[in-house]
Amino acid sequence: MSAGEPVVRLDGFARSYGAVPAVRGIDLTIARGEMFGLIGPDGSGKSTTLRAVVGLLKAGQGQVRTLDLDPIKDRDRLVRRVGFLAQRFSLYGDLTVDENLAFFAELHGVEDVKARRDAMLELVRLAPFRRRLADRLSGGMKQKLALACTLVHTPELVLLDEPTTGVDPVSRRDFWGLLAQVRRQGTTIVLSTPYLDEAERCTKVALFADGRVLAVDTPDALRDAAGQGWHELLASDRRRAHDVLAARPDVRDLETFGARLHFRIEGTVGAGAIRAELERAGLGVVTLEPVRPSLEDVFLRTVREAGAPAA
Repeated sequence: MSAGEPVVRLDGFARSYGAVPAVRGIDLTIARGEMFGLIGPDGSGKSTTLRAVVGLLKAGQGQVRTLDLDPIKDRDRLVRRVGFLAQRFSLYGDLTVDENLAFFAELHGVEDVKARRDAMLELVRLAPFRRRLADRLSGGMKQKLALACTLVHTPELVLLDEPTTGVDPVSRRDFWGLLAQVRRQGTTIVLSTPYLDEAERCTKVALFADGRVLAVDTPDALRDAAGQGWHELLASDRRRAHDVLAARPDVRDLETFGARLHFRIEGTVGAGAIRAELERAGLGVVTLEPVRPSLEDVFLRTVREAGAPAA
């Protein structure tokens, strides 16, 4: 398969757990060489989709193809070509870093275990800790070791299910640096994450909510499609400012981000009129400036327009 060809294809994929639908008939194509993000809150269908792609779940309806194979019928062939890092990857706490890597290398039939293990330790920068027990690693180091174990057999496609959940910000940044290196080596990466800032690093994303895919495109294209007129406000009283803006018919997509408000102005009114009304209400305006919408703005607007729950 060459760059740009599909490595994952889902056609009408649906899956339920008992009477509860988890994924509701999605169509999705992921091309070779992409860093593809499945973005959405818990319960939106991301993990179910990843498990079906790797062959851990059978589709209730529709078809799933992974590397042009049926992930259920051809699972023995597929496992040699795919790496899967689940939310709760099982490292062996009473084994050292070296021993964990050697175990997974032997499990996947890696020929030169020592050479591949050493290469993985260098990639994830755990060589100085190779004799440390896995249970004595920090959370971020455990995730790096889990990634190394996932990559040890040189898979063409790597699937990562919320790999940075619960990891500190510095370790998250390091982990993403490692993923960028892996992708430069030609590996296709598909990952799920609830963090919209992480989605900015993907070449393409699918926005999931309520078991449906609401949009698929590059992060830039999704932001551009959100339209013009987006602003960010920092005022002396965020709650009162929110009430003032919410009462205006020309203010749309109003959301709170920490101490700041994001919103979109429709029509011909300018930011000056907004500022004047806030000041008439006795509010101090610290900053009111135009901004490009974030992916979080885009996601919340897309969910609202689709009538799907955001969380």
